[in-house]
Amino acid sequence: MSARERWAPRPTADPWPQIAERVRRFAEERRLEPRHLLVLLPFAQHLPLAREAWVRTCPAGWMPRFETTQTLRERLPAASPAADGPSGDIATDRLAAARMLGQKQGLKEMRERDPAMFRHWVHGVVEMAHEFMQVAHAVAPARRAQWWDRAHAALGAHGGPGAMELTLARVALAWAAQREAGPADALFALRPQGWVAVHAGGPEPLVRALLDEAEAPVLEIDTDPAGDALFEGVSPDAQLLPCLDFEDEAQMAAAQVLRHLAAGEAPVALIAQDRVLVRRVRALLARQAIAVRDETGWRLSTTRAGACVAGLLRLAQPRAGTDDLLDWLKSGFTAGLAEDGAEGLAALETVLRRRLWSALQEVHEPALPERGRVLWRAALEALAPLHGEPRRVSLASWNDRLRSALQAGGVWDALAADGAGAEVLRALRLPGAAADDPGFLQQARAASMDLADYAAWVDSLLEAGAYAPEAPAQVEVVVTPLPRAMLRPFAAVVMPGCDEQRLGPAAFAPWLSERDRAALGLPTRVLSLQQQALAFAHLLRQPRVSLLWRQSQDGEPLDPGALVERLQLERSRRADLQVPVEDPRLRVPVQPSPQGPTAPTAPGLLPEALSATGYEALRNCPYRFFALYMLGLAEADELDDEIERRDYGIWLHAVLQRFHELHRQAPLDEAGEVERLVAIGAQERAAQQLDEAAFLPYALRLRELARLYVRWLFEHERGGGQVQASEVKLQARLPGFEQVCLKGTLDRIDRVRDGQGEATLVVDYKTSRLDTLKNRVKEPLEDTQLAFYAALLQLAGQAPDGGALRAMYLALDGNEVGQAEHQDVAASAQLLLEGMRQDLERIAGGAALPPLGEGTVCEYCEAQGLCRKGHWSGPDEPLATGVASA
Repeated sequence: MSARERWAPRPTADPWPQIAERVRRFAEERRLEPRHLLVLLPFAQHLPLAREAWVRTCPAGWMPRFETTQTLRERLPAASPAADGPSGDIATDRLAAARMLGQKQGLKEMRERDPAMFRHWVHGVVEMAHEFMQVAHAVAPARRAQWWDRAHAALGAHGGPGAMELTLARVALAWAAQREAGPADALFALRPQGWVAVHAGGPEPLVRALLDEAEAPVLEIDTDPAGDALFEGVSPDAQLLPCLDFEDEAQMAAAQVLRHLAAGEAPVALIAQDRVLVRRVRALLARQAIAVRDETGWRLSTTRAGACVAGLLRLAQPRAGTDDLLDWLKSGFTAGLAEDGAEGLAALETVLRRRLWSALQEVHEPALPERGRVLWRAALEALAPLHGEPRRVSLASWNDRLRSALQAGGVWDALAADGAGAEVLRALRLPGAAADDPGFLQQARAASMDLADYAAWVDSLLEAGAYAPEAPAQVEVVVTPLPRAMLRPFAAVVMPGCDEQRLGPAAFAPWLSERDRAALGLPTRVLSLQQQALAFAHLLRQPRVSLLWRQSQDGEPLDPGALVERLQLERSRRADLQVPVEDPRLRVPVQPSPQGPTAPTAPGLLPEALSATGYEALRNCPYRFFALYMLGLAEADELDDEIERRDYGIWLHAVLQRFHELHRQAPLDEAGEVERLVAIGAQERAAQQLDEAAFLPYALRLRELARLYVRWLFEHERGGGQVQASEVKLQARLPGFEQVCLKGTLDRIDRVRDGQGEATLVVDYKTSRLDTLKNRVKEPLEDTQLAFYAALLQLAGQAPDGGALRAMYLALDGNEVGQAEHQDVAASAQLLLEGMRQDLERIAGGAALPPLGEGTVCEYCEAQGLCRKGHWSGPDEPLATGVASA
């Protein structure tokens, strides 16, 4: 054993001058040449700091060898892994683990029965194996066999809950044990004249093992505070800033960073305790053009490049939709698919939304415009390699197919030219993007997958991979995790995410208990808490520290983290540490400018045609009529396979139209008509290409609806009713205002003969409840639709000369079928025509169109983003005389 010394520097934000001086004295006292000293540091970010401190302390002579275990490992030859053991590469080992588990009794069936659970087991086995190797390979090679024996003994078999997880942990241990040589074994052969180890956040296990085997003098420099003096050396300028919620915390963190920079305090460390929150802070800082270096990186799955590759695989799935196609085409990497790509994309999207084609199979190519058709064909050509035969091939073949698909139209080149895109291609080990790895190629050729398996494998690698964008030469803000901020002198530190949910121990795979993990020397929850406490204590030594936490999350109250509470207790004990809380955001006075409702005029935009729905919109809210019918604005239709109320209505009208045609030609008894109606419903669903699974709730209600409807129809016929026509399209000029054409489609026209004589009956189908419809016609002058249809029927000359005119709503909501009649509809029709003429004349004369809607009219209005009624200030101002028909 070597002579060993321990020393602790004075608590300070920049301990490197002290460390350099102590290393110099250690070499001097031990009569060692500094260049033959090996100084091991915790992180690579400490290397330039240590070297600069040495140059300032000892400007002449040789410098010690400052390294980390990782940088040493990169310079020394690594031992080759065993043929059957883990390689340490996550992509290669997941393939090997899947192959290994798939050969074990009982697990092969799970792979077929529950692929998601099997993938979870594979990922867990790889994670556990890597943990075992990390601990085992931090043990000296001569003592490693004993560690494997103790580990196998610690994972003894037992039954009960968790037995499956423990079995898989033993599989991972046995697999990891096959790699006897570790990547750092060459470090144990190093023979420097002296060792110096700088500890921060606790000693690294590998460093401890190297020092235990050292034969030369050893100096251990422990920068960590003692447990009973955790907050010794805390900065007096440490601020505790409670925030209301997520956005408030992000704003205050960004404002605090900007305040430090404005005071000339740079660089500022932004601690990435909550990655989602830090991403929001970065977005706020980007508005001020702040130079940021992000040391944590981005998950590849969150980059545009990752989304492009994953989107292409999703697009190749059998149930891919046109929404998936548009997402992929808008990824930013598909500009080379076709000339005039932007115009072609706009044309293609317009047609897809207008036709409501939600599935790729629904797209009818001849109906696409020329530019859209070119882009559509280019996208199909890109997908062709992924649809090749056979459907189940090796992963290596899938990688070749994906490469061919990405090369179509220059997508590959666009990804390769992008920093994140190039990293995505390397992470997936695509040919031509990454150096050949014999171990991976061997596993990739042996792994058999279908498209769904391959897409899941790609998603898992994108989720595991990270991309660190290139940082500018001069940075003002450094985004770094809490441990890597130790021993780095920053001008100021801002740490959001200090609440009880985010400031806590690291998460571990839940396959082993804390006792098992401790017995194996694996990281435990207790050790994680201790390491976090030490890193937090180091952070508080910085000259200016701001700790922020939100007080609520999704309506639930949050307390500060346990470490923050310990700091608050220490402050209450030492009053000199109290710092007034100050909101860093600037208060900018704003002169109030209340906005009231608008009232546009547009005499030149009067529509040439008017429907019952359009005129009802005018009566309910003139501004809605202005936006939707005069400006012609409309929401873009959603591209999905969900059956909406409109889809159901179109289907039901088509079903009833066919039913009445057949009923009139060949009537059946009541039971036969019910079966006929059900059969027509199924035929129409197929004809309209409505997704069978999505339509199932409506299909289940159809038989009951058919029974109720046929019963009502037979009673209607026994009372003298007879269907004359269905889905009748009519149009006519408005009397007194001939430039406007009235249009409409009447669901049904019946002829009724009863005790009151003959009458023409207008029937309008509704899927609303019967009591709702009865309330609608309770005040006849308030009902627009039936009066409009009655007027249109008269103006178009379709009403018979003899007999009265009647109109009613027929409720078809699945639970009841009943009628709600509009009383004296002929009189209402005449009043409606006169009111319509007057309203249109006022609009043509320049009358204002204010937003007068209330209640459900506003709740479901597509134009509410234009009138912005919810943003009006104060009571409504008096408006100019506008359109408000009775």
